[in-house]
Amino acid sequence: MSNALKERIARGEIVTAAWIDTGSPEVCEIVVNAGWDVVVIDCEHGAAPLEDGLSLIRAVQAAGGEAVLRVPDGSDTTLKRALDRGARSILVPMVNSVEQAKSIVYSCLYPPRGGRGYAAPIVRASHYGRWTDYAKQAHDDLLLMVQCEHVDAVAHVAEIGAIDGIDMVFVGPNDLSGSLGLLEQLDHPDLLKCKEEVERAGRESGVKLGTILGGGRNYSQIRDAGYSFIVGPADVGLLYDAARAARIEMADDLDLVADAGGTTRDY
Repeated sequence: MSNALKERIARGEIVTAAWIDTGSPEVCEIVVNAGWDVVVIDCEHGAAPLEDGLSLIRAVQAAGGEAVLRVPDGSDTTLKRALDRGARSILVPMVNSVEQAKSIVYSCLYPPRGGRGYAAPIVRASHYGRWTDYAKQAHDDLLLMVQCEHVDAVAHVAEIGAIDGIDMVFVGPNDLSGSLGLLEQLDHPDLLKCKEEVERAGRESGVKLGTILGGGRNYSQIRDAGYSFIVGPADVGLLYDAARAARIEMADDLDLVADAGGTTRDY
């Protein structure tokens, strides 16, 4: 058994992904079939609670894609359930310190490397016992990413990324801007300075970095800044934009006015 996404990132490949926020297995299948072979299932801000999000992994895999699960928090119980149910690539939000990062790793790895609770023979992750060496090999199969999305984390990126068991530091610029008192000001010099500090730490220490599309940079610019995992469009935005464009096209064709809420009225 091997985590293909982890291998791609380790080889230095630039991996792009889409968000799944609706919690819909059909949307997961549509997005993968449209060519997004990696999707991030968002159980922090998305509609799906953890258990539903874990079920979405099946839809992604059945369609031929790789799933990353953003868990709602980094608690021991949350991580244990996510791993047991078969999440192989995990994104943990709001990791602000080295101590917190170490605690997350401890929860994710079996003894003696960590303290993950044991139920290997009965869980989906081991194919319900068919993978007999799962407990010995699970740490090699896991892609563990932690999010730097608070100013407190910026100075510790290199140290966090060097922790054995952590594969990537993922920058969340929106919450990072909020922690600076600059929410949604993604072009503010103070936020850009923080991002540059993270990117410099990544270059100098060899820490793998991920982030989202935006902030005035396209995919190639983000790649050139040192990121190897870039998460772009979300299903909600794709659906809204397509629905809105279709509504405007209809209104134009019928000489109607489409207001911002999507309703139409005569001139």
